[in-house]
Amino acid sequence: MKFTIGTDIGGTNTTTGIVDPSGKIIRSHSFRTDDYDDSQQYAAQLAESVTSLIQQTEAELGGADVEWLGMGIGAPNGNSLRNSIDHAPNLRFKGEILLADMLNQHLKLPTIRLANDANAAAIGEKIYGGAADYDHFIMITLGTGLGSGIYVDGKLVDGQHGMAGEVGHMSVIPNGRYCNYHRRGSLENYCSAMGIRRTFFEMLAETGQASKLNHLPIDDIDSKLIAKCASEGDAICKDTMEFTGRLLGEALASVALVTNPAAIFLFGGPVQAGDILLSPTRRSFEKHIIPTYQNKIKILTSELPLGEAALLGAAALVLTNK
Repeated sequence: MKFTIGTDIGGTNTTTGIVDPSGKIIRSHSFRTDDYDDSQQYAAQLAESVTSLIQQTEAELGGADVEWLGMGIGAPNGNSLRNSIDHAPNLRFKGEILLADMLNQHLKLPTIRLANDANAAAIGEKIYGGAADYDHFIMITLGTGLGSGIYVDGKLVDGQHGMAGEVGHMSVIPNGRYCNYHRRGSLENYCSAMGIRRTFFEMLAETGQASKLNHLPIDDIDSKLIAKCASEGDAICKDTMEFTGRLLGEALASVALVTNPAAIFLFGGPVQAGDILLSPTRRSFEKHIIPTYQNKIKILTSELPLGEAALLGAAALVLTNK
């Protein structure tokens, strides 16, 4: 039986899973990413986690014929050409980290491939999700940040330096909010989960309107709760989601002009809000796209399971030539 290994590196946690040929995660293990400021120590811990999972799997199968196809890693600021993490702002270990090379010192696997986490999600959508029949599509991941992966002619776009697809860092509001790169007005700062939360508090302060959430501690208010209250009719929450969808749709209309995709897939926690976000996004997209593109590009929700998508996308790196 052939297995792949997928690792999702987040700013807080790192999770690794074993994926069987059907795309099922049969076991996984997590540890704290933010416990490490030394990349060599981090790589050693990740290798130890992978080795343990391999041993557990082989023991459970009791001597059955097992083939390990390799390991895929989805990481912030992942560079697929160098299999490295380049200056990720949300990781404690800094600089250009040649993580695959470090892991090869500990693991005996046929291949170890690393990519930007959103690019990995796009590959996962292509292999395990709803994009199997699409050669031209864009994957947008909405979470703490906003990432994207772009397919053209059936291949993932890497770019000259392996860093293509940074839609989240497009400036959409001149002189807008600052981001981690000290730029202003980026899409990520408005349409990510953190951006939605910030919009809510800004609108609350500007209008002075009452909200169902007024009685809650600030730290308890997140994008999921804002979306829930919006669907229940809370005016400020509805305005927040309407603004988010309107801005996202307009930005996606600009992105679509570059590659002319057949579909744009949306994935992540905020997308679970459903029509409260998707309806204004689609309306704004059609309003701002040029006439020759109108009603030709679908905006779809990802078919990857929310809790497993990062691992499936990472593992899928091993199964494709992009």
